[in-house]
Amino acid sequence: MNKTVYLEDVGFKDYKETWDYQEHLFKHILDIKIKNRREDAGLETPNHFLFVEHPHVYTLGKSGDMNNLLANETELKAKGATFYKINRGGDITYHGPGQIVGYPILDLDNFFTDIHKYLRFLEEMVILTLAEYGLKAERSKGETGVWLDVDTPFARKICAMGVRASRWVTMHGFALNVNTDLGYFDMMIPCGIKDKAVTSLNIELGKAKVDVAEVKQKLLHHFETLFEAEIKKQKTPV
Repeated sequence: MNKTVYLEDVGFKDYKETWDYQEHLFKHILDIKIKNRREDAGLETPNHFLFVEHPHVYTLGKSGDMNNLLANETELKAKGATFYKINRGGDITYHGPGQIVGYPILDLDNFFTDIHKYLRFLEEMVILTLAEYGLKAERSKGETGVWLDVDTPFARKICAMGVRASRWVTMHGFALNVNTDLGYFDMMIPCGIKDKAVTSLNIELGKAKVDVAEVKQKLLHHFETLFEAEIKKQKTPV
């Protein structure tokens, strides 16, 4: 099993361009797996982890409800935002500046073949990272993602998640609010959940801005530990 994960921080990039790039990496892994099955080729499958920051964009998962987007095309344009229906699970999500978006594109055959465990590990990675900032983050029963003050009137979501998997290969991932303009969440019902708020790391810490690079390093450290992986920071070899 290959537990090396190639890290690529693609910076500030359009959502559709990044989605296409994810699909390229995803298909490359699937092609190797198909070749191995048909020809017993014994080829190793690579694993990838993309960090990205998107311009303002709303995405709706395949099981999502369009009614959870509260803005029309004109209103979206006025806010400089775009909208896409995409092929991950989950409902509506916002991505934008000041948010850390992570897309692990892994062959889970290299780690463990359990999507439930995979999602819980991604959540735990974020929970452990936030703990380093003195925040007690938690899971909310029946709701994917990471929250603060669960089971109280002040429950609020700080990290959304939604993934797609085929033949144990994953794509899409998580969005952690770090220095995010939360006003953009007013244009949707986040993840289709009406009775809970959203928050960001800088607000919770009472800071104007949190060091994004530092947060990324903490996330990667916990990812490596949880997945027993080795991160290699180099250009994706595809």
